[in-house]
Amino acid sequence: MVDAKPVLLLVFSLFLLCLLSITNGVQCFSEKKVVLSLKEFQWKQNGEAPSCLSQKSRRLKGTTILEMTHRDYCSGKKIKDWNKKLQTRLILDDVHVRSLQSQLRNRVHLAADESKVEIPLTSGVKLQTLNYIVTVELGGKNMSVIVDTGSDLTWIQCKPCRLCYNQQEPLFNPSSSPSYQSVPCNSSSCQSLGFATGNSGDCGGNPPTCIYAVSYGDGSYTRGDLGRETLNLGASSPTVKDFVFGCGRDNKGLFGGASGLMGLAKSDLSVVSQTSSIYGGIFSYCLPSTETGSSGSLVMGGDSSAYKNLTPISYTKLVSNPELPTFYFLNLTGISVGGMALESSSSSVSANKGGILIDSGTVITRLAPSIYKAFKAEFVKQFSGYPTAPGFSILDTCFNLSGYQEVNIPTVTMHFDGNAELNVDVTGIFYMVKTDASQVCLAVASLSFENEFGIIGNYQQKNQRVIYDIKDSKLGFAGEPCNFE
Repeated sequence: MVDAKPVLLLVFSLFLLCLLSITNGVQCFSEKKVVLSLKEFQWKQNGEAPSCLSQKSRRLKGTTILEMTHRDYCSGKKIKDWNKKLQTRLILDDVHVRSLQSQLRNRVHLAADESKVEIPLTSGVKLQTLNYIVTVELGGKNMSVIVDTGSDLTWIQCKPCRLCYNQQEPLFNPSSSPSYQSVPCNSSSCQSLGFATGNSGDCGGNPPTCIYAVSYGDGSYTRGDLGRETLNLGASSPTVKDFVFGCGRDNKGLFGGASGLMGLAKSDLSVVSQTSSIYGGIFSYCLPSTETGSSGSLVMGGDSSAYKNLTPISYTKLVSNPELPTFYFLNLTGISVGGMALESSSSSVSANKGGILIDSGTVITRLAPSIYKAFKAEFVKQFSGYPTAPGFSILDTCFNLSGYQEVNIPTVTMHFDGNAELNVDVTGIFYMVKTDASQVCLAVASLSFENEFGIIGNYQQKNQRVIYDIKDSKLGFAGEPCNFE
C-alpha cells in the first residue's frame, strides 16, 4: 500500500510555492489562450466583389432573416491596397469616436434645456466605419442600406436629388410609386424628429410637407422630405404599410455606394419601433468575420430557432439613460484576460454611471484610461516573447508577427450585470494594420478621459449573436459562427 504522506507533502509544497510566486507577481496557474492562424486572419478578396444587392433573405417561424455582409465584400470593386484600407479605417474610427463623444456630451448637457433642441445627432455614419449592409425592399424596389444601432431614422437617396453621392442601384423615385405619401408638418411623425434625430422637423413645399435634416460629426449629412412607403424586409415577410422614412434630396458623405441607412435605435421612428407589432421589438445580428465570402445575418423577431449559437444566451439588462434614451447602454462589471480578472475593473468600469455603449457603428472598442492601462498590462504580460512593432493611430500595443504562421493569444471576456458574458472571438482580439503581419495590434483603444463613455465596437462583436430585446429591456450574447446559409 502506498504511503499517502509523501504525496500530501508534495501537494502542500507546491501550494506554498504557488503562494510565494503570487506574492512576487508570478502567475502560477496557466492562462486561457486561443490559437490565431495569421494566414486565415488576413483580409482577403479574390476578383471583383459582388453587388450588395445580391444578398438573400428568408422567413422562419415568425422571424425574417436578412443576409448581412461586410461592405468590402459587396462593393462591386476590388480593393487594390489593403494596407491603406485597414489603416484608413482606424483613422476614420478615431474621428468618429471623438465626434460621438462630443455629441453625447452635448446631448447630456442640453437635455434639461428644451430651448436648445437643435443638436446634431452623430452615430458614426460613414461607410468606412459602419461596415455592415443588408438589402430591403422599399416601394417595390431593392435597396442596400447600412445597419446602424446608433441611428433612429431610416433614409434613402431620392429623385430628384440636388446633391447625391454615387450609389450602386438606381435612385428611388417617389413620384413613380403609387404607395408613396409625404408626411404633413403637423403630424406626430414630424414632431418625433426632434427626439429621434436632434433636429426638429421643418416645413416646406406646396402643399407643406415635413423636412428632416440629420447632421453627422464628420461633416456628412442627409436632408430631404419625410415620407411614408411600404417596406418589405425579406422574402415572404409581412409588408409594413405607411413606414416613415427620410427621402434624401441633399446627401453628402462617405456612404460608399449604399442607398441609405437603416435605423435600429429605440425612438418611435426606428425600424424596431415601426415593426414592433410584427416582430415584438426584438432583433439580433451576427457580424461575420473577415474571410472572403463570409456573411452574417440580421434577424428581425425573437424566435431562437433562427439562431445558430453554440453557447447559451446570457442576458444583461439595458441601462436606462434618460439623457440619451435612444442609445443602447450596458453595465460592464469586469474584464478578464486569459481567464484572469483585471484588478481595477470592479471599481473603474462603473466610474461612468451612464454605462458602456454598444454600437454597431464604432469599429474598435474604447475603454476608460485606467481600465485600458490594466487591460494592456495584463495582456502584454500573458502575450510575452513576441517582437514588438510601432503603434498606429488609436492602437498602441502592436507586434511583429510576420515570422509566425499562428500564435497563442490570451482570451478576452467582458462581464456584465446578471452574469452575462461576451467572449470576444479570436478574430476580434488583434487588428492587422499591415497584411504581412509585421504590424498586428491589440484591437482595443483608450479613451482620452475617464468620464467619457466606453464603447463596445463591432470588431469585438464578430461571430456573436447579439440580441436586442426592447420589450423586456435586455440584451443577450451567445457565441455563433456567423453564416447566413
